[in-house]
Formats: sequence, structure tokens, C-alpha cells
Amino acid sequence: METNMFINNPSAHLPFSYTFTSSSNSSTTTSTTTDSTSGQWMDGRIWSKLPPSLLDRIIAFLPPPAFFRSRCVCKRFYGLLFSNTFLEIYLQLLPPRHNCFLFFKHKTLKSYIYKRGGGGGANDDGSNKAEGFLFDPNEIRWYRLSFPYIPSGFYPSGSSGGLVSWVSEEAGLKTILLCNPLVGSVSQLPPMSRPRLFPSIGLSVTPTSIDVTVAGDDLISPYAVKNLSSESFHVDAGGFFSLWAMASSLPRLCSLESGKMVYVGGKFYCMNYSPFSVLCYEVTGNRWIKIQAPMRRFLRSPSLLESRGRLVLVAAVEKSKLNVPKSLRLWSLQQDNATWVEIERMPQPLYTQFAVEEGGKGFECVGNQEFVMIVLRRASLQLLFDMVRKSWLWVPPCPYGGSSSGAGSGGSEEEVLQGFAYDPVLTTPVVSLLDQLALPFPGAC
Repeated sequence: METNMFINNPSAHLPFSYTFTSSSNSSTTTSTTTDSTSGQWMDGRIWSKLPPSLLDRIIAFLPPPAFFRSRCVCKRFYGLLFSNTFLEIYLQLLPPRHNCFLFFKHKTLKSYIYKRGGGGGANDDGSNKAEGFLFDPNEIRWYRLSFPYIPSGFYPSGSSGGLVSWVSEEAGLKTILLCNPLVGSVSQLPPMSRPRLFPSIGLSVTPTSIDVTVAGDDLISPYAVKNLSSESFHVDAGGFFSLWAMASSLPRLCSLESGKMVYVGGKFYCMNYSPFSVLCYEVTGNRWIKIQAPMRRFLRSPSLLESRGRLVLVAAVEKSKLNVPKSLRLWSLQQDNATWVEIERMPQPLYTQFAVEEGGKGFECVGNQEFVMIVLRRASLQLLFDMVRKSWLWVPPCPYGGSSSGAGSGGSEEEVLQGFAYDPVLTTPVVSLLDQLALPFPGAC
């Protein structure tokens, strides 16, 4: 269990400079600390006498990287992650979300089909160890996360509420694992009720409930799939369980290719292709509706993301036969669930540079609150957009081998970086609801 992954990052540093002074004439050592930004000295004799309960409340507000670095201070700080008293304080205080992005090397669907049944996917190199790359947009830093407790034959499918979902690769009745990478916990959902190949999966986790919706890629024969049905899973602290109830049928002639869903305001959204539109599943109403996409005939590489409680569509616009410059635009879906409003457009000089780097190979987008991450396919470049500051920034390449190019492997497989919004949290007690199902963990024997 790798809970100190935030410490061994060579690019990480403390946000303040500290100067320690000690007295050699005394049996006790005192230390004074200075904040280089304010120049004010803090008396160590005062800070060392803080009540433990007050100190725990302060530590609970630390961002996850700072919290894991603090575990190196002493045994007590190290044990806070396993202290029920501290975790109860953490849940009561509800510290501000630390919005991040979590990326994985993801093989194309073609590669998965060819290697189906070979135990491939995240662990094709034989190391039996899945690995992710965490990007902190607040500090512009990369971290590496290991998932040694995820068995081979599973691939990441989403993230919500501090949990990352993993889905079995084998065609048939899919199995989903929910894990908290900060503490190494893994919980299993019961198998789905209908055999599928690579369905689209939506996940929503709150402190008191878990909702999962799976749609499409129904196996109608051992050699054919069709987008026919969807099913949903729900469990909450009120004691209500719904174990993969069959939801309403999918709209006719829908094409689900991204495999991802976005949860906004009680609804799951996913892209529909050929032609472009947006499919919406209303959880409470148990129905699917189709929403027309803006400028659908001129979109390229469209992506859906959640940003500050609203659904946002990001896509390149190319009107080859009209006198309109090519651009990358962002639209927001209004409350009527039908109207789109353009909220942002990439500056033209930047788009010219972006188009050169992208080279027509496509891109994917993922959002978390005010941040939007644009990932170029088969390239090691990412572009970060801050909706609040209206700023665009080229992100430094991931130093842990996060390149999405598979050309150098000498094979026909293609790898891309697949990203999810990720909010690291120290504890997710809602998964205890799954323990009541008493499911055997895959590969436990």
C-alpha cells in the first residue's frame, strides 16, 4: 500500500521556507519557524503546546500532498490516517475539495479486443501493477500513484467522490471495483445483469450514496454487440438497494464510443456519434433523452465534462466551406436541458499553435470545477484552461513516462492518456455499505 506517494516526488517542495534554531545549553530543544512571505516569527513554545484535538483540526485542512508529507514528522502524525477520531473530525469539517486530474495509459479498443482474455489492459507489461498519473492544477505538479491491489484484467472507467472505478475487461457479466488510492481500500460491486463488451459507464459517489449507470455494447452473440439497453446500481445510507435494475432502453441508432459518462444534477450524460448529439439519462425518471449538440455538423473531437455544477461541451469547430476561422469552443447546457450557450473560445493565435501540435489526430478533455484539461492524442502535451482566471497554460510533460505515444513499443498497439476528474479524500465510509453484500474479491484465493 503506497500511501506516501506525495513525498517521493522530486519536484515537490514545501510552500514556505523554514529556519530552525536550537539551543545547545539546554536539555530541551526549541524551534522557531518563519514564513518567508510575511516575515513574522512563530514561537515554537506556543505551537508545540497546542491541544491535540485542535492540531488535528488544522491538519485536516491540509491539501493531500501536504498531509502525506506531514506523516514523516512523527509517529502520531503518521497514524492519523488510521485514527477513527481524526477521520471523524475530517468528515465533520468537510475540508475544501482539492481538485485534481488522474490519468492512465489507455490502450485503444482495437488493442483490447485483440488481447481479450489475455489478462492485458493496465498490466500488459507483466508487472501486475497498475499505475496512474495525478496532476495538481493548483501547483502545476505531477505525482505518480500505484494500484498494486487491483488485479490484472481490469481497466479504469471513472472517478467520483475520491473513489476510482475499475471494470473487468472480459466480455460477459462485468464486475466493477471501487478503490480509494490514498488508503488502498478496494470494494466490489455485484456483477451486472446483462453481458456486455465495453459499455459506457457513469459513476456518482456522495458521502451517503453510490450510483452507477451502464449503457450499451450489449452482447447479442459471441461475435456481435449492439447498443440496446442500460442498467443502474444504487445504494444509500437510508438502506435502499437497487442491484443492477434494468433501466429504459437506449434511443434508436445511438453510437457510444467514448465509454465515459458525466454526472450533473441527477443526470448522466454521454456523447452520441454519427451524427453528434448528447444522450441524457434521468436517474429519478428512468428515461433516456437525446439532446442536439451545437454546430453538430462542424464539430471535431467533442468531449463532455462537468464544471461547477453545469455540463460543458468542448470541441473543435471546422467549417471548411465557410469563411469562419477554425477554433476550439466551450458551450454550457442551460437548465432547460436543450439550449447551449457558448461560454469561451480559445484565442486564435493559441489555436493556431494548438492545431500544429495536435496535427489532426484528435484530443480529449476532462474538467474539474474551474479547470479544463485538454489532452492531445499520441502526444505528450496537455493544455490547461482556468475558467475563473481565463488563462491558458501548456502543462509540463508528465515526468513518469506518461507519454501517450505507443509507436515506440514496436507493436501495433496504440496508447492514449485517459483522464478523469479526481478529488482525493482520506476516507470514504460510504463503501462500507457494499460490505453488506458480502461479495468475494476477485483473485482473493
